[in-house]
Amino acid sequence: MKGFNKEVKIGLAGIVALFLLIFGLNYLKGVSLFKPSNYFYVQFENINGLAKSSPVFADGFKVGIVSDLKYDYTRPGNVVAEIDVEPQLRIPKGTKAELSSDLLGAVKLTLLLANNPREKYNSGDTIQGEVNAGALGKAAAMIPSVEKLIPKLDSIMASLNAILADPAIPATLHNIESLTASLNNNSRQLERMMREDIPQLTGKLNDIGDNFSVISGNLKQIDYAATMSKVDETLANVQQITAKLEKKDNTVGLLLNDPTLYNNLNQTAANAASLLEDLQNHPKRYVHFSVFGKKDKQQNP
Repeated sequence: MKGFNKEVKIGLAGIVALFLLIFGLNYLKGVSLFKPSNYFYVQFENINGLAKSSPVFADGFKVGIVSDLKYDYTRPGNVVAEIDVEPQLRIPKGTKAELSSDLLGAVKLTLLLANNPREKYNSGDTIQGEVNAGALGKAAAMIPSVEKLIPKLDSIMASLNAILADPAIPATLHNIESLTASLNNNSRQLERMMREDIPQLTGKLNDIGDNFSVISGNLKQIDYAATMSKVDETLANVQQITAKLEKKDNTVGLLLNDPTLYNNLNQTAANAASLLEDLQNHPKRYVHFSVFGKKDKQQNP
């Protein structure tokens, strides 16, 4: 009886140890044996390194684990992942399970919860899965394009080397340097002009503006009506004088309009000119002058 009791105790101890071992392994994996959970299935064409006991996240929080992975032999190219999530988690219909990997290669499953307050998935339903390649996947997708660009890059580099080997490049660089120096000089001159000449010109323009203001003020003070009245009066006088000049009832009118007076004046001027000419040619006819006095004229025999 004592031996039987000892064997029973050893058996019970072994069962307890086995249970603790299983419980410990599942606890390390994140599986709770005593906590109720919901099971869902997710289909992928490529699990991209997803493994059992991988965490399941929702809104950045761990809500469960991947409890099992099965290959769908009836539909090659499809893998079914069984996930175990917290029973309090409500998964609305339209939710997607996204498979992604970080830069270190760690794979995680994220539930992208939909905004559907009326319908939800029940335990055992299948959720649509999709793979997010991430930065590494995008880089891998770009590799074929980069490989196609490599020959073109080699050609571009060869052309660039040929251009750089051209002896005209140093001359062009020298010309650019000279042009840069000229631009710097012009910039300094422009800066000096803006600093010295422009203020002077601005001052002169201000003085001119002030003068125009004074002239404008003076023009405003002119009585244009009185001035125009005087101008009209002057024009009337001129017209009156012109009318009198055209008539013969006055001296000036006779002088301008009587041809007889003009002819007499012309004849008088001609006689005066003839007299002056005779005086110049025969002055002794008009003037008798002697230094020793007047002599008696000798009588002719």
